[in-house]
Amino acid sequence: MPDTEPTPDERYRRGLAQLEKMGGGSVTAMLGKKQEISPDLADITVEFPYGDILSRPGLDLRSRQIATVAALIALGTAPVQLRAHIDMALGVGCTEEEIKEVIIQMAVYAGFPAALNGMAAAQEVFSAREKEGV
Repeated sequence: MPDTEPTPDERYRRGLAQLEKMGGGSVTAMLGKKQEISPDLADITVEFPYGDILSRPGLDLRSRQIATVAALIALGTAPVQLRAHIDMALGVGCTEEEIKEVIIQMAVYAGFPAALNGMAAAQEVFSAREKEGV
């Protein structure tokens, strides 16, 4: 019997469960705002990246978050998402030193402006977590 495609509702539930594992409170808050403006975009944002891709086997959450942080730094156009994923990387066991090393390595591949912006975003996250006692 062939496998059936998961329904959007199943993908959404799987995506929310993955976000919860990742400590994605900042993403969940951001999605809440999007839910008011465009419920479809908010749903797709949970279903596809978190329900379909980030919940796949093969990489642990630490590795996925390191890759995501590096990609967002290289992109240089997603500061809100970068801060959210730095926060989630710390939440799944990455250290501040590891985040800094990823950012320094991105200077080679994405350029110094991207790395400097990434370090500024990281500092914002580190400071906010320190104030919150996390």
